[in-house]
Amino acid sequence: MFRRHGEWREFLPARWTTGAAKGGAVTDRLAAAAAIPMARPNIGALERELVAQVLASDTLAMGPFTERFEQTLAAMTGRRHGIAVSSGTAGLHLAIRAVGIGARDEVITTPFSFVASANCILFEGARPVFVDIEEETLGMDPDLIDGAATDQTRAIVAVDVFGAPCQIDRIAVHATREGWHLIEDSCEALGSSLDGRPLGSFGDVSVFAFYPNKQITTGEGGMVVTDDDAIARAMRSMRNQGRDEDGTWLRHVQLGYNYRIDELSAAVGVAQLQRYAELRAGRDRVVAAYGQVLAEIDWLTIPLSPPRSDVDWFVYVVRVQEGVDRDAMIRHLAEFGVPARPYFSPIHLQPFYREQLGFAPGAFPVTERVAASTMALPFSSQHSDAEVERVADALRRAGAAQGLVG
Repeated sequence: MFRRHGEWREFLPARWTTGAAKGGAVTDRLAAAAAIPMARPNIGALERELVAQVLASDTLAMGPFTERFEQTLAAMTGRRHGIAVSSGTAGLHLAIRAVGIGARDEVITTPFSFVASANCILFEGARPVFVDIEEETLGMDPDLIDGAATDQTRAIVAVDVFGAPCQIDRIAVHATREGWHLIEDSCEALGSSLDGRPLGSFGDVSVFAFYPNKQITTGEGGMVVTDDDAIARAMRSMRNQGRDEDGTWLRHVQLGYNYRIDELSAAVGVAQLQRYAELRAGRDRVVAAYGQVLAEIDWLTIPLSPPRSDVDWFVYVVRVQEGVDRDAMIRHLAEFGVPARPYFSPIHLQPFYREQLGFAPGAFPVTERVAASTMALPFSSQHSDAEVERVADALRRAGAAQGLVG
Protein backbone atom coordinates (compact mmCIF):
# COMPACT_ATOMS: atom_id res chain seq x y z
CA MET A 1 0.00 0.00 0.00
CA PHE A 2 2.94 2.36 0.60
CA ARG A 3 5.88 3.33 -1.62
CA ARG A 4 9.07 5.26 -0.92
CA HIS A 5 9.61 8.16 -3.29
CA GLY A 6 13.22 8.94 -4.06
CA GLU A 7 13.04 7.58 -7.60
CA TRP A 8 10.31 10.08 -8.59
CA ARG A 9 12.23 13.32 -7.96
CA GLU A 10 13.57 13.65 -11.52
CA PHE A 11 10.02 14.26 -12.76
CA LEU A 12 9.26 17.19 -10.45
CA PRO A 13 8.87 20.85 -11.42
CA ALA A 14 11.70 23.02 -10.15
CA ARG A 15 9.42 24.96 -7.80
CA TRP A 16 8.79 21.69 -5.87
CA THR A 17 12.45 20.77 -5.46
CA THR A 18 13.81 24.01 -3.99
CA GLY A 19 11.67 24.52 -0.87
CA ALA A 20 14.26 23.13 1.52
CA ALA A 21 16.79 25.74 0.36
CA LYS A 22 14.65 28.76 1.13
CA GLY A 23 15.58 28.84 4.78
CA GLY A 24 13.86 31.16 7.20
CA ALA A 25 11.68 32.77 4.53
CA VAL A 26 9.76 29.54 4.06
CA THR A 27 9.43 29.05 7.81
CA ASP A 28 8.14 32.58 8.31
CA ARG A 29 5.63 32.24 5.45
CA LEU A 30 4.33 28.93 6.75
CA ALA A 31 4.00 30.13 10.32
CA ALA A 32 2.08 33.22 9.28
CA ALA A 33 -0.43 31.46 7.01
CA ALA A 34 -3.89 30.41 8.16
CA ALA A 35 -4.32 26.80 9.18
CA ILE A 36 -5.21 24.32 6.47
CA PRO A 37 -8.36 22.31 7.33
CA MET A 38 -7.82 18.63 7.94
CA ALA A 39 -10.82 17.86 5.71
CA ARG A 40 -13.26 19.97 3.73
CA PRO A 41 -16.72 18.63 2.77
CA ASN A 42 -17.76 19.43 -0.79
CA ILE A 43 -21.32 20.77 -0.60
CA GLY A 44 -22.78 22.54 -3.63
CA ALA A 45 -25.90 23.91 -5.24
CA LEU A 46 -27.52 20.51 -5.82
CA GLU A 47 -27.33 19.58 -2.14
CA ARG A 48 -28.90 22.91 -1.17
CA GLU A 49 -31.63 22.50 -3.77
CA LEU A 50 -32.63 19.02 -2.59
CA VAL A 51 -32.54 20.01 1.08
CA ALA A 52 -34.82 22.94 0.23
CA GLN A 53 -37.23 20.49 -1.40
CA VAL A 54 -37.35 18.49 1.84
CA LEU A 55 -37.95 21.62 3.92
CA ALA A 56 -40.81 22.59 1.60
CA SER A 57 -42.42 19.17 2.01
CA ASP A 58 -44.37 17.56 4.84
CA THR A 59 -41.88 14.69 5.30
CA LEU A 60 -38.70 15.19 7.30
CA ALA A 61 -38.03 11.52 8.11
CA MET A 62 -38.40 8.13 6.36
CA GLY A 63 -39.58 9.62 3.08
CA PRO A 64 -38.84 9.52 -0.64
CA PHE A 65 -35.29 10.80 -0.41
CA THR A 66 -34.39 8.02 2.00
CA GLU A 67 -35.77 5.43 -0.42
CA ARG A 68 -33.99 7.05 -3.37
CA PHE A 69 -30.71 7.17 -1.44
CA GLU A 70 -31.03 3.49 -0.54
CA GLN A 71 -31.86 2.39 -4.06
CA THR A 72 -29.08 4.40 -5.66
CA LEU A 73 -26.34 3.20 -3.35
CA ALA A 74 -27.53 -0.42 -3.50
CA ALA A 75 -27.32 -0.24 -7.30
CA MET A 76 -23.86 1.35 -7.13
CA THR A 77 -22.57 -1.59 -5.09
CA GLY A 78 -24.52 -4.29 -6.90
CA ARG A 79 -26.68 -5.25 -3.92
CA ARG A 80 -30.39 -6.05 -3.64
CA HIS A 81 -31.07 -3.95 -0.55
CA GLY A 82 -29.86 -0.70 0.97
CA ILE A 83 -30.91 0.27 4.49
CA ALA A 84 -30.06 3.87 5.41
CA VAL A 85 -29.16 4.48 9.05
CA SER A 86 -27.97 7.27 11.30
CA SER A 87 -24.26 6.34 11.22
CA GLY A 88 -21.80 3.69 10.16
CA THR A 89 -21.59 2.56 13.78
CA ALA A 90 -25.36 2.06 13.85
CA GLY A 91 -25.09 0.03 10.65
CA LEU A 92 -22.37 -2.20 12.09
CA HIS A 93 -24.42 -2.77 15.23
CA LEU A 94 -27.48 -3.74 13.19
CA ALA A 95 -25.33 -6.06 11.09
CA ILE A 96 -24.07 -7.88 14.19
CA ARG A 97 -27.60 -8.26 15.54
CA ALA A 98 -29.12 -9.23 12.20
CA VAL A 99 -26.80 -12.21 11.74
CA GLY A 100 -27.53 -13.43 15.25
CA ILE A 101 -24.29 -12.68 17.10
CA GLY A 102 -24.84 -12.79 20.85
CA ALA A 103 -23.33 -13.37 24.28
CA ARG A 104 -20.23 -15.61 24.40
CA ASP A 105 -19.92 -15.73 20.61
CA GLU A 106 -16.57 -14.78 19.11
CA VAL A 107 -16.00 -12.60 16.06
CA ILE A 108 -12.65 -12.38 14.30
CA THR A 109 -11.61 -8.86 13.33
CA THR A 110 -8.68 -6.47 13.04
CA PRO A 111 -7.07 -4.25 15.69
CA PHE A 112 -6.13 -1.67 13.02
CA SER A 113 -9.38 0.18 12.47
CA PHE A 114 -11.65 2.80 13.93
CA VAL A 115 -12.88 1.50 17.27
CA ALA A 116 -16.51 1.07 16.14
CA SER A 117 -15.67 -2.09 14.17
CA ALA A 118 -14.82 -3.84 17.45
CA ASN A 119 -17.25 -1.98 19.71
CA CYS A 120 -20.20 -3.25 17.68
CA ILE A 121 -19.25 -6.79 18.71
CA LEU A 122 -19.12 -5.83 22.39
CA PHE A 123 -22.55 -4.18 22.12
CA GLU A 124 -24.08 -7.66 21.84
CA GLY A 125 -21.98 -9.28 24.57
CA ALA A 126 -19.77 -11.11 22.08
CA ARG A 127 -15.97 -11.12 22.09
CA PRO A 128 -13.77 -9.53 19.42
CA VAL A 129 -10.86 -11.81 18.55
CA PHE A 130 -8.15 -9.79 16.88
CA VAL A 131 -5.74 -11.03 14.24
CA ASP A 132 -2.74 -9.03 13.10
CA ILE A 133 -2.60 -7.19 9.79
CA GLU A 134 -0.43 -7.45 6.70
CA GLU A 135 1.56 -4.40 5.68
CA GLU A 136 0.59 -4.37 2.01
CA THR A 137 -3.16 -3.81 2.49
CA LEU A 138 -3.24 -2.91 6.21
CA GLY A 139 -6.15 -5.36 6.45
CA MET A 140 -6.28 -8.51 8.53
CA ASP A 141 -3.85 -11.22 7.46
CA PRO A 142 -5.92 -14.12 6.04
CA ASP A 143 -3.15 -16.57 6.96
CA LEU A 144 -3.79 -15.86 10.66
CA ILE A 145 -7.53 -16.50 10.66
CA ASP A 146 -7.44 -20.25 11.23
CA GLY A 147 -5.19 -19.81 14.25
CA ALA A 148 -7.66 -17.38 15.82
CA ALA A 149 -10.74 -19.55 15.32
CA THR A 150 -12.42 -21.52 18.11
CA ASP A 151 -15.65 -23.44 18.55
CA GLN A 152 -17.26 -20.12 19.53
CA THR A 153 -16.34 -18.29 16.31
CA ARG A 154 -19.48 -17.16 14.49
CA ALA A 155 -18.40 -14.35 12.17
CA ILE A 156 -15.65 -12.19 10.70
CA VAL A 157 -15.74 -8.39 10.58
CA ALA A 158 -13.30 -7.49 7.80
CA VAL A 159 -12.30 -3.84 7.40
CA ASP A 160 -11.29 -2.03 4.20
CA VAL A 161 -8.76 0.46 5.57
CA PHE A 162 -8.50 4.08 4.31
CA GLY A 163 -10.49 3.12 1.20
CA ALA A 164 -8.25 0.23 0.11
CA PRO A 165 -9.47 -3.39 0.07
CA CYS A 166 -8.23 -5.95 2.51
CA GLN A 167 -7.88 -9.44 1.03
CA ILE A 168 -11.65 -9.67 1.25
CA ASP A 169 -11.87 -12.38 -1.40
CA ARG A 170 -9.63 -14.73 0.60
CA ILE A 171 -11.37 -13.83 3.84
CA ALA A 172 -14.72 -14.66 2.23
CA VAL A 173 -13.40 -18.14 1.38
CA HIS A 174 -12.60 -18.73 5.06
CA ALA A 175 -16.03 -17.57 6.15
CA THR A 176 -17.87 -19.70 3.59
CA ARG A 177 -15.81 -22.79 4.37
CA GLU A 178 -16.48 -22.51 8.09
CA GLY A 179 -20.10 -21.42 7.85
CA TRP A 180 -19.38 -18.07 9.48
CA HIS A 181 -21.11 -14.81 8.63
CA LEU A 182 -18.97 -12.19 6.88
CA ILE A 183 -19.59 -8.56 7.78
CA GLU A 184 -17.69 -6.19 5.52
CA ASP A 185 -16.85 -2.88 7.15
CA SER A 186 -16.53 -0.69 4.06
CA CYS A 187 -17.27 2.49 5.98
CA GLU A 188 -14.13 4.05 4.47
CA ALA A 189 -14.30 2.44 1.04
CA LEU A 190 -17.25 3.65 -1.02
CA GLY A 191 -16.30 3.61 -4.70
CA SER A 192 -13.28 1.34 -4.34
CA SER A 193 -13.10 -2.08 -5.94
CA LEU A 194 -11.14 -5.35 -6.07
CA ASP A 195 -10.81 -7.07 -9.45
CA GLY A 196 -13.55 -4.74 -10.70
CA ARG A 197 -15.98 -5.81 -7.97
CA PRO A 198 -17.21 -3.00 -5.69
CA LEU A 199 -16.17 -3.08 -2.07
CA GLY A 200 -19.30 -3.58 -0.05
CA SER A 201 -20.42 -6.42 -2.33
CA PHE A 202 -18.43 -9.21 -0.64
CA GLY A 203 -20.05 -9.48 2.79
CA ASP A 204 -23.27 -11.15 3.80
CA VAL A 205 -23.83 -7.66 5.18
CA SER A 206 -21.69 -4.62 4.34
CA VAL A 207 -21.68 -1.15 5.84
CA PHE A 208 -20.78 2.34 4.58
CA ALA A 209 -20.48 5.61 6.51
CA PHE A 210 -20.97 9.22 5.48
CA TYR A 211 -19.21 11.38 8.07
CA PRO A 212 -18.05 14.76 6.63
CA ASN A 213 -14.58 13.46 5.69
CA LYS A 214 -15.84 10.38 3.81
CA GLN A 215 -16.06 9.94 0.02
CA ILE A 216 -19.61 11.26 0.20
CA THR A 217 -21.20 12.88 3.22
CA THR A 218 -24.63 13.26 4.74
CA GLY A 219 -23.24 15.05 7.80
CA GLU A 220 -23.90 11.96 9.88
CA GLY A 221 -25.26 8.80 8.33
CA GLY A 222 -24.60 5.29 7.10
CA MET A 223 -25.91 2.57 4.83
CA VAL A 224 -26.13 -1.20 5.20
CA VAL A 225 -26.26 -3.25 1.99
CA THR A 226 -27.12 -6.93 1.60
CA ASP A 227 -28.62 -9.45 -0.80
CA ASP A 228 -30.43 -11.32 1.97
CA ASP A 229 -34.15 -10.47 2.11
CA ALA A 230 -34.58 -11.67 5.71
CA ILE A 231 -31.59 -9.70 6.97
CA ALA A 232 -32.86 -6.59 5.18
CA ARG A 233 -36.31 -6.93 6.77
CA ALA A 234 -34.80 -7.40 10.22
CA MET A 235 -32.59 -4.34 9.89
CA ARG A 236 -35.39 -2.13 8.59
CA SER A 237 -37.40 -3.09 11.66
CA MET A 238 -34.55 -2.70 14.16
CA ARG A 239 -33.51 0.75 12.87
CA ASN A 240 -37.12 1.89 13.43
CA GLN A 241 -37.62 0.93 17.10
CA GLY A 242 -38.42 -2.69 16.22
CA ARG A 243 -41.66 -1.86 14.44
CA ASP A 244 -43.45 -4.42 12.31
CA GLU A 245 -42.64 -4.59 8.61
CA ASP A 246 -45.55 -2.33 7.72
CA GLY A 247 -44.41 0.28 10.26
CA THR A 248 -47.62 0.17 12.28
CA TRP A 249 -47.54 2.95 14.86
CA LEU A 250 -46.75 1.74 18.41
CA ARG A 251 -46.53 -1.91 17.35
CA HIS A 252 -43.04 -3.22 18.21
CA VAL A 253 -42.28 -6.83 17.37
CA GLN A 254 -38.62 -6.95 18.44
CA LEU A 255 -35.97 -4.96 20.28
CA GLY A 256 -35.14 -1.95 18.15
CA TYR A 257 -33.35 1.37 18.08
CA ASN A 258 -33.72 4.87 16.74
CA TYR A 259 -31.14 4.37 14.00
CA ARG A 260 -33.16 6.14 11.30
CA ILE A 261 -31.63 8.66 8.92
CA ASP A 262 -33.57 11.90 8.42
CA GLU A 263 -34.78 13.18 5.05
CA LEU A 264 -32.48 16.22 5.10
CA SER A 265 -29.44 13.97 5.40
CA ALA A 266 -30.78 11.55 2.80
CA ALA A 267 -31.32 14.43 0.37
CA VAL A 268 -27.68 15.47 0.78
CA GLY A 269 -26.71 11.83 0.16
CA VAL A 270 -28.73 11.68 -3.05
CA ALA A 271 -27.00 14.81 -4.32
CA GLN A 272 -23.56 13.54 -3.34
CA LEU A 273 -24.11 10.27 -5.19
CA GLN A 274 -25.17 12.22 -8.28
CA ARG A 275 -21.91 14.18 -8.00
CA TYR A 276 -19.76 11.16 -7.13
CA ALA A 277 -17.65 11.24 -10.31
CA GLU A 278 -16.87 14.92 -9.73
CA LEU A 279 -15.96 14.33 -6.08
CA ARG A 280 -13.78 11.34 -6.96
CA ALA A 281 -11.94 13.34 -9.62
CA GLY A 282 -11.14 16.01 -7.03
CA ARG A 283 -9.70 13.45 -4.62
CA ASP A 284 -7.68 11.81 -7.38
CA ARG A 285 -6.23 15.21 -8.28
CA VAL A 286 -5.10 15.80 -4.69
CA VAL A 287 -3.63 12.28 -4.42
CA ALA A 288 -1.63 12.91 -7.60
CA ALA A 289 -0.45 16.29 -6.30
CA TYR A 290 0.75 14.75 -3.06
CA GLY A 291 2.51 12.01 -5.00
CA GLN A 292 4.52 14.67 -6.82
CA VAL A 293 5.38 17.11 -4.06
CA LEU A 294 6.33 14.44 -1.53
CA ALA A 295 8.67 12.65 -3.92
CA GLU A 296 11.86 14.21 -2.52
CA ILE A 297 11.09 13.40 1.11
CA ASP A 298 13.06 10.19 1.44
CA TRP A 299 11.95 9.43 5.00
CA LEU A 300 8.27 9.30 3.94
CA THR A 301 6.34 6.61 2.09
CA ILE A 302 3.01 7.36 0.46
CA PRO A 303 -0.10 5.22 -0.01
CA LEU A 304 -0.45 3.16 -3.19
CA SER A 305 -3.37 1.05 -4.33
CA PRO A 306 -2.85 -2.66 -3.54
CA PRO A 307 -2.63 -5.06 -6.49
CA ARG A 308 -5.89 -5.72 -8.39
CA SER A 309 -7.61 -2.75 -6.78
CA ASP A 310 -9.00 0.65 -7.69
CA VAL A 311 -8.97 2.85 -4.60
CA ASP A 312 -10.97 5.97 -3.83
CA TRP A 313 -8.97 7.18 -0.82
CA PHE A 314 -10.96 8.59 2.08
CA VAL A 315 -7.87 9.90 3.89
CA TYR A 316 -4.31 10.44 2.78
CA VAL A 317 -2.03 8.59 5.19
CA VAL A 318 1.75 8.55 4.86
CA ARG A 319 4.27 6.59 6.89
CA VAL A 320 7.51 7.86 8.43
CA GLN A 321 10.59 5.70 8.48
CA GLU A 322 11.80 3.99 11.63
CA GLY A 323 13.57 6.37 13.98
CA VAL A 324 11.48 9.42 13.07
CA ASP A 325 9.61 10.92 16.03
CA ARG A 326 6.17 10.98 14.43
CA ASP A 327 4.42 12.65 17.35
CA ALA A 328 6.99 15.44 17.53
CA MET A 329 6.58 15.92 13.81
CA ILE A 330 2.82 16.31 14.19
CA ARG A 331 3.38 18.96 16.85
CA HIS A 332 5.88 20.77 14.62
CA LEU A 333 3.51 20.69 11.63
CA ALA A 334 0.80 22.28 13.78
CA GLU A 335 3.10 25.26 14.38
CA PHE A 336 2.97 25.83 10.61
CA GLY A 337 -0.82 25.57 10.48
CA VAL A 338 -0.71 22.06 9.00
CA PRO A 339 -2.81 19.54 10.96
CA ALA A 340 -1.82 15.88 10.96
CA ARG A 341 -3.13 12.90 12.91
CA PRO A 342 -1.91 9.45 13.97
CA TYR A 343 -4.07 7.05 11.98
CA PHE A 344 -5.02 4.59 13.47
CA SER A 345 -4.19 4.01 17.11
CA PRO A 346 -4.51 0.24 17.66
CA ILE A 347 -7.84 -0.76 19.12
CA HIS A 348 -6.33 -3.30 21.51
CA LEU A 349 -4.21 -0.56 23.11
CA GLN A 350 -7.12 1.80 23.73
CA PRO A 351 -7.55 2.31 27.51
CA PHE A 352 -10.95 0.60 27.62
CA TYR A 353 -9.70 -2.51 25.81
CA ARG A 354 -6.61 -2.76 27.98
CA GLU A 355 -8.57 -2.32 31.19
CA GLN A 356 -11.56 -4.52 30.36
CA LEU A 357 -10.08 -7.17 28.06
CA GLY A 358 -6.48 -7.33 29.29
CA PHE A 359 -4.64 -6.44 26.11
CA ALA A 360 -1.04 -5.22 26.32
CA PRO A 361 1.63 -3.91 23.95
CA GLY A 362 3.27 -6.57 21.83
CA ALA A 363 0.13 -8.58 21.15
CA PHE A 364 -0.05 -7.58 17.47
CA PRO A 365 3.40 -6.42 16.37
CA VAL A 366 2.64 -5.54 12.75
CA THR A 367 -0.35 -3.42 13.77
CA GLU A 368 1.70 -1.67 16.44
CA ARG A 369 4.65 -1.02 14.13
CA VAL A 370 2.43 0.35 11.37
CA ALA A 371 0.36 2.46 13.76
CA ALA A 372 3.50 4.06 15.19
CA SER A 373 4.51 5.25 11.72
CA THR A 374 1.27 6.50 10.16
CA MET A 375 0.30 10.13 9.77
CA ALA A 376 -2.83 11.47 8.06
CA LEU A 377 -2.34 14.70 6.14
CA PRO A 378 -4.96 17.30 5.10
CA PHE A 379 -7.11 15.79 2.37
CA SER A 380 -10.36 16.30 0.50
CA SER A 381 -11.62 16.86 -3.02
CA GLN A 382 -11.35 20.61 -2.42
CA HIS A 383 -7.80 21.02 -1.17
CA SER A 384 -5.80 23.13 -3.59
CA ASP A 385 -2.43 22.42 -5.17
CA ALA A 386 -1.07 25.39 -3.21
CA GLU A 387 -2.23 23.80 0.06
CA VAL A 388 -0.60 20.51 -0.92
CA GLU A 389 2.67 22.31 -1.66
CA ARG A 390 2.43 24.05 1.69
CA VAL A 391 2.02 20.71 3.46
CA ALA A 392 5.14 19.44 1.70
CA ASP A 393 7.11 22.54 2.72
CA ALA A 394 6.03 22.09 6.33
CA LEU A 395 7.01 18.42 6.26
CA ARG A 396 10.51 19.32 5.03
CA ARG A 397 10.88 21.85 7.84
CA ALA A 398 9.57 19.42 10.45
CA GLY A 399 11.96 16.79 9.16
CA ALA A 400 14.90 19.18 9.21
CA ALA A 401 14.18 19.86 12.87
CA GLN A 402 14.90 16.17 13.48
CA GLY A 403 18.01 16.18 11.33
CA LEU A 404 16.30 14.45 8.41
CA VAL A 405 17.50 15.18 4.90
CA GLY A 406 15.15 15.25 1.91
